[in-house]
Amino acid sequence: MLDPASDTEAIVAHLKSLRSEANIAGMGRYGIVTDQALGISNPDMQAIARTVKKNHARAFELWDTGIREARMLAIYTLDPRLLTQAEAWRLATDFKSWEIVDAAADLFVKARLEDRLVPEFAADGREFVRRTAFAMIAGAAVHLKKEPDATLIGYLPLIQAHATDPRNFVRKAVNWALRNIGKRSMVCHAPALALAEILAASDDKTARWIGKDAVRELTDEKVRQRLASKQR
Repeated sequence: MLDPASDTEAIVAHLKSLRSEANIAGMGRYGIVTDQALGISNPDMQAIARTVKKNHARAFELWDTGIREARMLAIYTLDPRLLTQAEAWRLATDFKSWEIVDAAADLFVKARLEDRLVPEFAADGREFVRRTAFAMIAGAAVHLKKEPDATLIGYLPLIQAHATDPRNFVRKAVNWALRNIGKRSMVCHAPALALAEILAASDDKTARWIGKDAVRELTDEKVRQRLASKQR
C-alpha cells in the first residue's frame, strides 16, 4: 500500500498495476496523448496524490519517468510554495498534451508565477508552452478572486496579440482566457466583450472564430444576469 513515505519506484509500480487498456483508448478519443499512458482517471490520480502527500523532490523524479500518470501525480504533489520559475520552465519544456498543460497551469497560478511566466510562455513559439500562458490566464480569472480586476484586464492586449495563432491548442486557450476574463465581473465584462467584438470582425479566420465564440458567451443573458447579481 502507498503512504506518504512511498518512493518513486513504489509509486510507479502501483500506477502500472492499475493500467487499463479500455481507459487508454477512451483518453485517446479526447485528444490526450497516450503513448506513455496507463489509463488511470484524474479523480483516481487525485486520490493517490492525497495518499502520498506533497513531496517536491519526489515529484520531479516522477516527472522524469515520462509516464503520463506519473507526470500528473508530479503536478498534484509539487509544492506551489516551493516551485520556482526555473522549475516551471523545466516542466514546460516537456509539455506535449493539453491535459498536462492545463493541470500545470493551475499549479503555476497557485505558485503565483503568472506575472513572470505568462509573458514568457506566450512569447515561446512551441504550441503547448504558448497554450500554458493562456491556460494560466483562464485559471487566474477564476481562482485569483482577490486579485484586482485590472490585473486580468491587463492581459487583453496579449490575448489580442496571439488571437491569430491558428494552432488548435493555442486558439482554444486564447478563447478560453478571453471568455473567463469577461465572465469574472462586470468590470471585466465590458473590455473583454469589446475585444471579442473586434476579433469577431477581423479578416483573420482564427481571430474571427475566437471573437465570435466569445461574443456568443459574453452576450448570453444568463451570464449577464449572474454578473449583475454579483455586483449587488
